[in-house]
Amino acid sequence: MWYDHIRKPLCALPHRYRVAITGVTQEEELREQTMASNTAADILEGVGGAGNVVSLTHCATRLRFQLADGEKADKATIEKIPGVMGAVPQAGDRFQVVIGGAVQTVFNEINALPAMAGGGAASAESIDDIKKREREKGVRGKVAWIDTLFEYLSDSFRPILGALLGASLFITFMALMATLGVIPAWNAPGVTLDPSWAFVNLMWQCVFVFLPLMVAYNASAKIGADPWVGFAIMAVLMLPGFTGLGAGVEKTALFGFEQAQVAIVQVWGLPMPIADYSSQVFPPLLMAAVLGLVYKGLKKIIPANLQLIFVPFLAMLVMIPLTAFLIGPIGVYVGAGLASALAAINTFSPFIFAIIIPLAYPFMVPLGLHWPINAIMLLNIQTLGYDFIQGPMGAWNFACFGATAGVLFLAWREKDKDMKQTATGALAAGLLGGISEPSLYGIHLRFKRIYPRMLVGCLTGGLIIGIGSLVLGLPNGITTQAFVFTSLLTIPAFDPIGLYLIAVLAAFAVAMLLVIFSGYKDKVPAEAAAATAGAGAGAAASTAAPVAGVTTGGAATATGAATATAVAERTEAVGELVQVASPLEGTVVALDQVPDPVFAGGVMGPGVAIEPTGDTVFAPGKGVVVAAQPTGHAFGLQLDNGAEILIHVGIDTVNLKGEGFDVKVKNGDQVDVGTPLVTFDRAVIEKAGYPLITPVIVLNGDTFDTVDPVELGPTTPGAPLLDIQKKG
Repeated sequence: MWYDHIRKPLCALPHRYRVAITGVTQEEELREQTMASNTAADILEGVGGAGNVVSLTHCATRLRFQLADGEKADKATIEKIPGVMGAVPQAGDRFQVVIGGAVQTVFNEINALPAMAGGGAASAESIDDIKKREREKGVRGKVAWIDTLFEYLSDSFRPILGALLGASLFITFMALMATLGVIPAWNAPGVTLDPSWAFVNLMWQCVFVFLPLMVAYNASAKIGADPWVGFAIMAVLMLPGFTGLGAGVEKTALFGFEQAQVAIVQVWGLPMPIADYSSQVFPPLLMAAVLGLVYKGLKKIIPANLQLIFVPFLAMLVMIPLTAFLIGPIGVYVGAGLASALAAINTFSPFIFAIIIPLAYPFMVPLGLHWPINAIMLLNIQTLGYDFIQGPMGAWNFACFGATAGVLFLAWREKDKDMKQTATGALAAGLLGGISEPSLYGIHLRFKRIYPRMLVGCLTGGLIIGIGSLVLGLPNGITTQAFVFTSLLTIPAFDPIGLYLIAVLAAFAVAMLLVIFSGYKDKVPAEAAAATAGAGAGAAASTAAPVAGVTTGGAATATGAATATAVAERTEAVGELVQVASPLEGTVVALDQVPDPVFAGGVMGPGVAIEPTGDTVFAPGKGVVVAAQPTGHAFGLQLDNGAEILIHVGIDTVNLKGEGFDVKVKNGDQVDVGTPLVTFDRAVIEKAGYPLITPVIVLNGDTFDTVDPVELGPTTPGAPLLDIQKKG
């Protein structure tokens, strides 16, 4: 719903507006906070008890139950529970309980009840469940197995990013000490450090040596198997006793691949390849994928009351030999093959490689395609002793951070408090931690003007690395002997440091200056600007909002003069009038046609709905944006004519988490008729299975005598939509 994730912003709004949106008075808000525990138990009993709960999730005001038997839920009883604002039975044994702002507390209280220990009949819907459900609807892409693969890779690495980041800073510190001559080349063959520095060196080695165990745990959990079983299977291959089986045996190239050296020993009369699995990531990833299949198979054939004992045992019995003989060596081979392919490209032309990598990463990271490359970086360090990918990647990262710095500069100049906070946090995460996601998802992907300028910074850094490698005769370009996050703190880890420093600073500066000079916000089309000016003039003369044409898809709406005439006629007919313009192109229908009982029943307030044919939502009048959801699915506006408007794009589109929405405004923005609020991708919403019908609600409808649609049927942006008669 539109009010998902909005409670915090509403706290800053006038109390009357909060009440209009949520229906919760100040007294009710206090009561919600103090009675959540009793409320939770009563709600659980009202829906038929824990045994009837298949899954439970929530938005910012509603508990969303999936029940085993929807008939067991007692709507009348639940609505009498203190703190419950309403109950909505739905098809498919779904049941919603409207709570209000305390929904998170009640949700937590329900899951903390003894009856729900272990999840009751089923635990609350997890993030993985939600992702799976949305993916099955085709939200994330057209090829489901590719989406699944990269989500698997992402979730296998994401939980250990903190440990990897910490280890990378230890590595950088050691590299800096070696550069300053405090210690010898700490990673050179045959170098022995004194115990104090050797201990510091162990602080990062612990992460990378045992990285396969961490990946095995995460990947097994992701695939639905017991993560500790996956951990144990991979641990066998890392035991000193296992590697000791190959002691004294001459190593050979696995499948003729020189980078995959293994010792072959006879176990049970079969050849077993013994490899060094430290820092390897492909073997645990492949192992966990197979383990998931084995787990599912065993659970189908073993009775539920025996699964705790025999499923882990039989899984280990099958998977340990299978991993040692087959999966582990294949993982080593696959990793070495991918690393060798990239090395061949770099060897062929470090210049081309240095340009391709920084230009590709801005598109790979949002899609999660960079995770396999991270695995190859680790493998390069293990097999080659250095990595050649992270240097060019630094050009992309610093161009990304430079674009964020440009946005921060403009936000300070424009006194944009929200953007200042967002950009400051993103820039700190980037420059100090080498983390690009806050910049990407918080800023860059929201404003289309940033990416082309950032790409110029990427190209600049890549060209400097490529040309510098040719001039200096660097056969592998810029290299590093450790896996690090490319930030200010890790610059000393790269060789040659001078060339790397020049490249990343140039990438940063170019992207920053381009954003500063050209701006990052989308330019308002000339037609919309004209409409805004006309609407402002008209609003000064009357309470009617739409007084100028707005175009969408190149087709103009009614002219300002025609609209003003229509407003005058209606004003004469009904008395003092407030009017709301249509926010998008489509067909106006009655509110009871909305397939959501809260909207259709008028709980949120009176209004109409629009079946859109266009793809852009415009402001329906002059006023201020009081609630612009970052997901783009809903907007609350306080119009100068007194109307408080909610525009909700589609139903349950909050579940898309912003995918397919390009938000044009933010909280506090002044808007006029024709100001674009959001552009949405119809194909994404329709493929996800969500209705596109868009309710337009007058939240403070009780302060007016009447709220009536001007006319049902076709409409265009800026055309009269609602006639609102003020109370005398």
